[in-house]
Amino acid sequence: MNSKKIIQAYESTPSADLIPFMQNFSGISGNLLQLYNQEGKPLLVEKKEFLRLEHGYIERVLAGSTVSNIIIKENYFPIAGVPFQVNGQPYALFLTVEKNPIEAEIMNSIHVMYLIILFFGSLLIIVAARYIVNPILRLTAATKSMAKGKFDFELQTKRKDEIGQLTVSFNEMAKELSKLDRMRQDFVANVSHEIQSPLTSISGFTKALKQKKISEESRLRYLTIIEEESERLSRLSQNLLRLSYLQHQQQPLKVSTYRLDEQLRRVVIALEPQWTAKNIEIEVQLEAIPIQGDEDQLYQVWTNLLSNSIKFTPEHGKILIEAVMKGNQIIVSITDNGIGIPEEERADIFKPFHKVDKARDRSVKGNGLGLSIVKQIVDIHNGDIQVSGRPGTGSIFTVALPR
Repeated sequence: MNSKKIIQAYESTPSADLIPFMQNFSGISGNLLQLYNQEGKPLLVEKKEFLRLEHGYIERVLAGSTVSNIIIKENYFPIAGVPFQVNGQPYALFLTVEKNPIEAEIMNSIHVMYLIILFFGSLLIIVAARYIVNPILRLTAATKSMAKGKFDFELQTKRKDEIGQLTVSFNEMAKELSKLDRMRQDFVANVSHEIQSPLTSISGFTKALKQKKISEESRLRYLTIIEEESERLSRLSQNLLRLSYLQHQQQPLKVSTYRLDEQLRRVVIALEPQWTAKNIEIEVQLEAIPIQGDEDQLYQVWTNLLSNSIKFTPEHGKILIEAVMKGNQIIVSITDNGIGIPEEERADIFKPFHKVDKARDRSVKGNGLGLSIVKQIVDIHNGDIQVSGRPGTGSIFTVALPR
């Protein structure tokens, strides 16, 4: 109930006395009133000391002005002042409403709840931010280390979300880059070794030839060694160049249709001096197979694979060459009963300069590039090459090409 309604209620009851009437309204439903006469004196008994107004407010209302939003205490709503007259005498009625303590307590509880929610919400945001940001910071630091050429690290994570998957992928990338870096270092070291070794022999025997007192037999032997080492350097440079071309696909495929079985027979005949020198038995089981591919490059594949088998097959050994069609594939396999390849080394034998430990005998010629060249050519033809067998019982190289 506002002040104007209180005045209207009083005016509608002409027999009521002003002060008792106003006094009865004060305190009802939280309404607190004070009435001032023209001298500015309060006429109502104050139930709570809050309507101690400045004299200026009272004078303004007695002069006929209405005032509002007078703030005295924070536990009460703003005070409003309204002028009115009784029997020609001016009065000033001031009214406010006391805040309900239960409502105030509820509001205070709500404010406290807001503060608690804000606190824990902020805490959760900070924790969540650290949960998300810390792995990203570690990834950033690892990326900077990787940019400096450091790949030998692994980021630990137990997360299964996108950041966890990113971390796992990053670790896999670091491992692959580490392998590539080691391969690069090994490649440089192997090339240096493969070049330095024949150069050392050539240099040493050339100096020996400068000596005046040397027999004709020794001279011929030295020249033969120099010739062999020169040929070795020539093969190395040719294979390196061929491997580089294949890796960068700088040699376009010259596709033609020809008989694969006839090509395999020509390879066996071309390598006859090698396998007859070791009394190796060659058995061929070839179907009549037409094939589309680069004839020269695939000839290189069969030559390298068969030469490899001949190198590591003992005297009086046996090599089986098979070619069949299975579904949409042409399968060529070369099986020997040589020293075999350990299972742990099979994933690396197609890498440049890789040699199985048992194959590091100086009497066995080769620079470890033949199988790398084979792998590149087979890949270019959208094929696949696998090696199997057990150490000591031989190896089986299987090439699968699309029909």
